[in-house]
Amino acid sequence: MAMDTLKFKRPRADSWTRDKIESLSTLEVRQLEANAVRLEETEVAALCEQVLDARPRGRPPVRRAGRIGATRHLVPRAQALGLRGVTLGNRVWSRGGVRQSDGAVVLALWADDVQSADGASQYLLWAPNVAGSRPWSDTPGGQERLEHCRLAAESGNAEGLLVYGERIEGTLPDDKALKVLGADPHTVLTLRVQKRAEEYWASWGGGTRPAN
Repeated sequence: MAMDTLKFKRPRADSWTRDKIESLSTLEVRQLEANAVRLEETEVAALCEQVLDARPRGRPPVRRAGRIGATRHLVPRAQALGLRGVTLGNRVWSRGGVRQSDGAVVLALWADDVQSADGASQYLLWAPNVAGSRPWSDTPGGQERLEHCRLAAESGNAEGLLVYGERIEGTLPDDKALKVLGADPHTVLTLRVQKRAEEYWASWGGGTRPAN
Protein backbone atom coordinates (compact mmCIF):
# COMPACT_ATOMS: atom_id res chain seq x y z
CA MET A 1 0.00 0.00 0.00
CA ALA A 2 1.40 3.40 -0.94
CA MET A 3 2.37 5.59 2.01
CA ASP A 4 0.32 8.49 0.59
CA THR A 5 -2.87 6.54 1.27
CA LEU A 6 -2.01 6.55 4.97
CA LYS A 7 -2.15 10.35 5.20
CA PHE A 8 -5.84 10.37 6.00
CA LYS A 9 -7.95 13.38 6.78
CA ARG A 10 -10.29 13.54 9.78
CA PRO A 11 -13.46 12.50 7.89
CA ARG A 12 -11.73 9.25 6.91
CA ALA A 13 -10.56 8.39 10.42
CA ASP A 14 -13.63 6.27 11.18
CA SER A 15 -12.77 3.96 8.27
CA TRP A 16 -9.66 2.68 10.05
CA THR A 17 -10.85 -0.46 11.85
CA ARG A 18 -8.49 -2.83 13.63
CA ASP A 19 -8.97 -5.45 10.90
CA LYS A 20 -7.99 -2.94 8.24
CA ILE A 21 -4.95 -1.80 10.19
CA GLU A 22 -3.84 -5.42 10.76
CA SER A 23 -3.81 -5.90 6.98
CA LEU A 24 -1.01 -3.31 6.69
CA SER A 25 2.69 -3.99 6.91
CA THR A 26 4.47 -3.02 10.12
CA LEU A 27 6.10 -0.04 8.44
CA GLU A 28 2.71 1.13 7.16
CA VAL A 29 1.15 0.80 10.62
CA ARG A 30 3.95 2.89 12.11
CA GLN A 31 3.36 5.57 9.47
CA LEU A 32 -0.38 5.51 10.07
CA GLU A 33 0.18 5.83 13.81
CA ALA A 34 2.46 8.83 13.31
CA ASN A 35 -0.14 10.52 11.11
CA ALA A 36 -2.92 9.74 13.60
CA VAL A 37 -0.92 11.33 16.42
CA ARG A 38 -0.18 14.39 14.29
CA LEU A 39 -3.88 14.80 13.50
CA GLU A 40 -4.85 14.04 17.12
CA GLU A 41 -6.93 11.01 16.10
CA THR A 42 -6.39 9.22 19.40
CA GLU A 43 -8.65 6.22 18.65
CA VAL A 44 -6.77 5.39 15.43
CA ALA A 45 -3.42 5.89 17.21
CA ALA A 46 -4.52 3.54 19.98
CA LEU A 47 -5.55 0.86 17.46
CA CYS A 48 -2.19 1.17 15.71
CA GLU A 49 -0.43 0.80 19.05
CA GLN A 50 -2.38 -2.37 19.84
CA VAL A 51 -1.52 -3.87 16.46
CA LEU A 52 2.17 -3.02 16.77
CA ASP A 53 2.35 -4.34 20.33
CA ALA A 54 0.93 -7.68 19.14
CA ARG A 55 3.68 -8.09 16.53
CA PRO A 56 7.04 -9.57 17.58
CA ARG A 57 8.94 -6.80 15.79
CA GLY A 58 6.25 -4.17 15.81
CA ARG A 59 8.45 -1.63 17.51
CA PRO A 60 12.07 -0.70 16.79
CA PRO A 61 14.41 -1.24 19.76
CA VAL A 62 14.61 1.77 22.06
CA ARG A 63 17.38 2.38 24.57
CA ARG A 64 15.88 3.16 27.94
CA ALA A 65 17.11 5.75 30.40
CA GLY A 66 16.32 6.54 34.01
CA ARG A 67 16.05 4.49 37.16
CA ILE A 68 13.01 2.44 36.16
CA GLY A 69 14.12 -0.51 34.06
CA ALA A 70 10.83 -1.37 32.37
CA THR A 71 11.14 -3.00 28.97
CA ARG A 72 7.99 -1.57 27.37
CA HIS A 73 8.46 0.64 24.38
CA LEU A 74 8.41 4.42 24.60
CA VAL A 75 6.28 6.70 22.45
CA PRO A 76 6.38 10.47 21.85
CA ARG A 77 5.12 12.47 24.83
CA ALA A 78 2.23 13.95 22.82
CA GLN A 79 1.12 10.47 21.79
CA ALA A 80 1.27 9.12 25.34
CA LEU A 81 -0.86 11.99 26.59
CA GLY A 82 -3.21 11.59 23.63
CA LEU A 83 -3.77 7.95 24.55
CA ARG A 84 -4.98 9.21 27.95
CA GLY A 85 -7.55 11.41 26.20
CA VAL A 86 -5.58 14.67 26.39
CA THR A 87 -5.27 17.16 23.55
CA LEU A 88 -2.24 19.38 24.06
CA GLY A 89 -2.62 23.14 24.09
CA ASN A 90 0.71 23.39 22.28
CA ARG A 91 2.61 20.43 20.85
CA VAL A 92 5.98 22.09 21.49
CA TRP A 93 5.85 23.35 25.06
CA SER A 94 2.83 21.68 26.69
CA ARG A 95 3.79 19.17 29.39
CA GLY A 96 0.30 17.98 30.23
CA GLY A 97 -3.36 18.71 29.72
CA VAL A 98 -6.93 18.30 30.91
CA ARG A 99 -8.97 15.32 29.72
CA GLN A 100 -12.25 16.61 28.33
CA SER A 101 -14.26 13.51 29.21
CA ASP A 102 -13.88 13.88 32.99
CA GLY A 103 -11.75 16.98 33.63
CA ALA A 104 -8.80 14.97 34.99
CA VAL A 105 -5.36 16.58 34.78
CA VAL A 106 -2.69 14.40 33.14
CA LEU A 107 0.94 15.46 33.57
CA ALA A 108 4.23 14.36 32.02
CA LEU A 109 6.97 13.85 34.62
CA TRP A 110 10.71 13.59 33.95
CA ALA A 111 11.57 10.14 35.29
CA ASP A 112 15.03 11.01 36.62
CA ASP A 113 13.59 13.80 38.80
CA VAL A 114 11.34 11.47 40.79
CA GLN A 115 12.38 11.37 44.45
CA SER A 116 11.72 7.99 46.07
CA ALA A 117 12.24 6.65 49.59
CA ASP A 118 10.63 3.93 51.71
CA GLY A 119 8.17 2.96 48.99
CA ALA A 120 6.83 6.49 48.49
CA SER A 121 7.65 8.92 45.70
CA GLN A 122 7.30 12.63 45.17
CA TYR A 123 7.95 15.09 42.37
CA LEU A 124 8.28 18.87 42.23
CA LEU A 125 5.73 19.89 39.61
CA TRP A 126 6.21 23.65 39.72
CA ALA A 127 8.08 26.28 41.74
CA PRO A 128 8.37 30.04 41.24
CA ASN A 129 11.31 31.54 39.39
CA VAL A 130 13.18 33.06 42.32
CA ALA A 131 16.27 35.07 41.34
CA GLY A 132 16.45 33.29 37.99
CA SER A 133 16.50 29.82 39.55
CA ARG A 134 13.68 28.41 37.41
CA PRO A 135 13.17 30.55 34.29
CA TRP A 136 10.99 27.86 32.72
CA SER A 137 8.30 28.64 35.29
CA ASP A 138 7.72 32.02 33.63
CA THR A 139 7.40 30.61 30.09
CA PRO A 140 4.07 29.70 28.47
CA GLY A 141 4.78 26.05 29.24
CA GLY A 142 5.58 26.82 32.85
CA GLN A 143 2.49 28.98 33.29
CA GLU A 144 0.33 26.26 31.76
CA ARG A 145 1.85 23.75 34.21
CA LEU A 146 1.02 26.15 37.06
CA GLU A 147 -2.64 26.27 35.97
CA HIS A 148 -2.74 22.49 35.69
CA CYS A 149 -1.26 22.25 39.21
CA ARG A 150 -3.95 24.55 40.57
CA LEU A 151 -6.69 22.46 38.96
CA ALA A 152 -5.16 19.21 40.23
CA ALA A 153 -4.72 20.61 43.75
CA GLU A 154 -8.40 21.59 43.83
CA SER A 155 -9.45 18.03 43.03
CA GLY A 156 -6.57 16.55 45.03
CA ASN A 157 -5.31 14.20 42.36
CA ALA A 158 -4.08 13.81 38.79
CA GLU A 159 -2.52 11.23 36.50
CA GLY A 160 1.18 11.11 35.68
CA LEU A 161 3.21 9.65 32.81
CA LEU A 162 6.97 9.15 33.02
CA VAL A 163 9.19 10.66 30.33
CA TYR A 164 12.72 9.32 29.79
CA GLY A 165 15.74 11.00 28.28
CA GLU A 166 19.07 12.68 28.89
CA ARG A 167 19.08 16.05 30.60
CA ILE A 168 21.29 19.10 30.18
CA GLU A 169 23.01 19.88 33.48
CA GLY A 170 21.83 23.12 35.00
CA THR A 171 18.65 23.24 32.90
CA LEU A 172 15.18 22.01 33.75
CA PRO A 173 14.34 19.07 31.46
CA ASP A 174 10.83 20.50 31.05
CA ASP A 175 12.52 23.40 29.27
CA LYS A 176 15.38 21.77 27.37
CA ALA A 177 16.84 18.27 27.24
CA LEU A 178 19.84 16.77 25.52
CA LYS A 179 17.66 13.91 24.29
CA VAL A 180 14.04 12.87 24.86
CA LEU A 181 13.61 9.14 24.34
CA GLY A 182 9.86 9.19 24.91
CA ALA A 183 7.14 8.47 27.45
CA ASP A 184 5.92 5.15 28.86
CA PRO A 185 2.22 5.00 27.89
CA HIS A 186 1.54 1.85 29.88
CA THR A 187 2.44 3.03 33.39
CA VAL A 188 0.01 5.61 34.75
CA LEU A 189 0.76 7.12 38.15
CA THR A 190 -2.10 8.17 40.43
CA LEU A 191 -0.84 11.46 41.86
CA ARG A 192 -1.84 13.38 44.96
CA VAL A 193 -1.19 17.04 44.17
CA GLN A 194 -0.61 19.52 46.99
CA LYS A 195 0.59 23.10 47.34
CA ARG A 196 3.48 23.51 49.76
CA ALA A 197 4.23 27.17 50.37
CA GLU A 198 4.60 28.50 46.81
CA GLU A 199 5.46 25.13 45.27
CA TYR A 200 3.29 22.36 43.87
CA TRP A 201 4.25 18.75 44.56
CA ALA A 202 2.92 15.41 43.41
CA SER A 203 3.23 12.34 45.62
CA TRP A 204 2.29 8.70 45.23
CA GLY A 205 3.02 5.35 46.78
CA GLY A 206 1.95 1.73 46.87
CA GLY A 207 2.73 1.05 43.21
CA THR A 208 1.18 2.13 39.94
CA ARG A 209 -1.84 1.02 37.99
CA PRO A 210 -1.75 -0.10 34.35
CA ALA A 211 -3.21 2.13 31.70
CA ASN A 212 -6.70 1.26 30.54
